[in-house]
Amino acid sequence: METVQELIPLAKELMAQKPSRKLVRLYVLGGVLALFGAVLGLMETLCSPFTAAGRLREREAAVAELQAARERKALRARALLEKSKQLEAVQGCRAATNRLHAS
Repeated sequence: METVQELIPLAKELMAQKPSRKLVRLYVLGGVLALFGAVLGLMETLCSPFTAAGRLREREAAVAELQAARERKALRARALLEKSKQLEAVQGCRAATNRLHAS
């Protein structure tokens, strides 16, 4: 079954053999399912550029979000490092002051 033109002679041949009702129903069901599959394949082919662009946008958004999170983490680390340096400097002054008074 490469072309639709072969479908009509096949149907005529099947009807000439006088198939039972069950076989006719089975043939019709198979034909409907094949047609449904062809329509779905066509829709998938037509819509694939749009879904690919959507996936690309989602991926870019995720990458940007990860970069922003990394930058925030780096800023927090710098702020904590500066804060700890300030605390060490203040504690160093207090220690020297305590020693002067203690002696």
